[in-house]
Amino acid sequence: MLNPRELQIFLAAAETENFSEAARRLSISQPAISMQIRSLEEKLKVPLFTRTGRQVTLTDPGRVLIPMARDVIDHTIHLEEAMASLQGEVVGVLKLGCSTAAGKYVIPKLMAGFHKRFPRVGLICDVTGRHMALEKLREGDVQLALTSLREPYKGIEYRPFLTDRIVLIVPPDHPWAALDRPLKPKELLAGQFILRESQSGTRGAVVEGLSWHDMTIDDLEKVMVLGNSEAICGAVQERIGVAFVSMSVACEASKAGTVVPVQIENMDLTTTLFMARDTDRPATRAQAAYWEFAFSPENEHIRRQPSLPPDTFC
Repeated sequence: MLNPRELQIFLAAAETENFSEAARRLSISQPAISMQIRSLEEKLKVPLFTRTGRQVTLTDPGRVLIPMARDVIDHTIHLEEAMASLQGEVVGVLKLGCSTAAGKYVIPKLMAGFHKRFPRVGLICDVTGRHMALEKLREGDVQLALTSLREPYKGIEYRPFLTDRIVLIVPPDHPWAALDRPLKPKELLAGQFILRESQSGTRGAVVEGLSWHDMTIDDLEKVMVLGNSEAICGAVQERIGVAFVSMSVACEASKAGTVVPVQIENMDLTTTLFMARDTDRPATRAQAAYWEFAFSPENEHIRRQPSLPPDTFC
């Protein structure tokens, strides 16, 4: 007989096509993932993955199983919640989709507090790009999403969660680090920039800020494009160039003394992170509890970021 845990493990492996990544998401060992997948294949009498060395690829039966596995897990969650609600408990599994910076600096703080309040709710955070986080919400792969993207999709409700500042960081020995005044926007043209990919929220904020001063992203000298803020911060530390990153990322590196935030005259860059949910799908008790918890007064310190100058915000 199949059990929901096997199906949950299968879905994590199917989404990543990587047993090690699935194990990381579910906080279990990679051998345990392999064993559960093998057990499921034996019960169903079909191969769900093609294994080539360390690479795994979904088979046709594996693809067919995905929507049915999701249905089984959804029904199981609702059954457990219905029974637990009779005793006033909140139980189940809640999957959250979030963009990269939010996944590292915001969601973990919320998850820790929520787990203390509702220990019987299993939490899974799927860290991905902002477009994919929203797409997973629309497809029902996650129940909530935290993203800077706000598209007018039917049934998707957005609520502003926090405003994240975007700051310019440079190596400590860069000439801009020694300035005793804000950098003038036109002086950016002399820099060598490490940029985010074109669809990122950080890059979108930079594009908007440059437009205020009749400049475009193409006016900047681009030396590299990287897919997340941590990698960009590391490249700045290696003196490859300068970059715009989330304040949370800049703050950590600034405290370590590996980068210096530089203020820019009349260019206050921000992105808004939205918590999103699909109102066309019935909300589980765990989902409703998390939404309420995220916006509760006790988490105001997470939602509110300081508005100090970049050289003092850390």
